[in-house]
Amino acid sequence: MTYQLRPIGVVESPLVDREKAPKQGVQGSPEAWLVFDPAVADGLRDLAVGDDVFVLTWLHLGDRSVVAVHPRDDPRTPLTGVFSTRSSDRPNPIGLHRVRVLTIDGLRVRVADLEAVDGTPIVDLKPVLDATR
Repeated sequence: MTYQLRPIGVVESPLVDREKAPKQGVQGSPEAWLVFDPAVADGLRDLAVGDDVFVLTWLHLGDRSVVAVHPRDDPRTPLTGVFSTRSSDRPNPIGLHRVRVLTIDGLRVRVADLEAVDGTPIVDLKPVLDATR
């Protein structure tokens, strides 16, 4: 059985080298743009500056054959199954990134704390829910 994902946008980031990108967004990631396809414009209408959202990406540079890694690429750490890590190398390389919305300009959304490299496909955007929602 197969499933088909359709990208809804792409990341525009100064990060271009996967090996030099931070492991997590809060570890020094530069601001980046989420650029959305016009077909999903209505889905962005209630997004607001200051919102915390989860960006789901397809980590297109990930190695889909990997099922165990040394966390943080540190060979001194024990080999660990990828489902217990945030490794981008995994059978289905879906990225989960918590970011803060800084600016909204039509189909372009500027965010903080995104460690995804330039050209990474966006597959979804979801609000961060707190106890009041």
